[in-house]
Amino acid sequence: MSMKKTGKFAILAVLIAGLAGGGYWYVKQRAAQDPEKRYRTAELVRGKVTQSVSANGTLNPVVLVSVGTQVSGTVRKLHVDFNDKVKAGQPLLELDDSLVSATARQSAASITSAQASLDLAVANEARMKALLAEEYVSKQEYDQAAQVLRSARAQLAQAQAQHARDRANLGYTVIRSPVDGVVIDRVVDLGQTVAASFQTPTLIKIAQDLSEMRIDTSFAEADIGAIREGQKAKFTVDAFPDRQFEGVVQQIRLNPVTQQNVVTYNVRISVANPDQILLPGMTAYVTIGVREREDVLLVPNAALRFKPADSAPPAAGQTAGGQIGRASCRERV
Repeated sequence: MSMKKTGKFAILAVLIAGLAGGGYWYVKQRAAQDPEKRYRTAELVRGKVTQSVSANGTLNPVVLVSVGTQVSGTVRKLHVDFNDKVKAGQPLLELDDSLVSATARQSAASITSAQASLDLAVANEARMKALLAEEYVSKQEYDQAAQVLRSARAQLAQAQAQHARDRANLGYTVIRSPVDGVVIDRVVDLGQTVAASFQTPTLIKIAQDLSEMRIDTSFAEADIGAIREGQKAKFTVDAFPDRQFEGVVQQIRLNPVTQQNVVTYNVRISVANPDQILLPGMTAYVTIGVREREDVLLVPNAALRFKPADSAPPAAGQTAGGQIGRASCRERV
């Protein structure tokens, strides 16, 4: 094959490739300009529109009791653990009562001593009274005996009060549940020493009833004006992402919280938890519907946000709303 024929075949191949590429580009451009392929259409329907506000909150028991101690000591026995159900008056734990018991016995001995002193003072007062009648002693000596008698009675009352306090402290070495509920936290272990000082230490936390919960959440001041007590609230939790729960706005607290110049207000939402699947401490993503409109034209949000790349600014006398109305039923693919 000569060089001339080879050159002709090369030129022919280049022309064929160019024609094929041009045809492919032409077909692609025609397809891109086809509105049915460039846009996704949706039917405009009528229905209900709800305006809502959202915030995050935390699920908490309605009543959470922090059980502490009024006396110091070492934990000797533990009667409950996490998730245990307890009744009011049931022992939760016991402290070592050696020191408190010794103090109670000491105050009991003080009562015996004070009683003996009182008996002696009573006898002396009676004797001085008889001698005063016979004028064997002076009135001053009798008054002194009467004063000793009154002091003995006061010392006996003081010793009895001290003993009563020591016996009460002895009873406080057994920590009992103040309410019916379930133990959700235990912060002490066997052998741990607890000290009752100016602030009572928390030993055990008891949730009184987990079938009723509450959500404590904070809404910005811009949204708080639309929230009212009794409004329905919907929320989800990470543990059940495919399930939506409902609650009711129970209280809007008037105490503002300011952080980084942002003012928020605490909104408490009551929640029924009959299955007790919602647990304390879960994060709730709350949405409250504040306004509703019936029988309105519904347009997809994507259509309202759509702006054609080659669109010109609205002409004089033409509103932007008219443009949105024409573009609202189309979305760019």
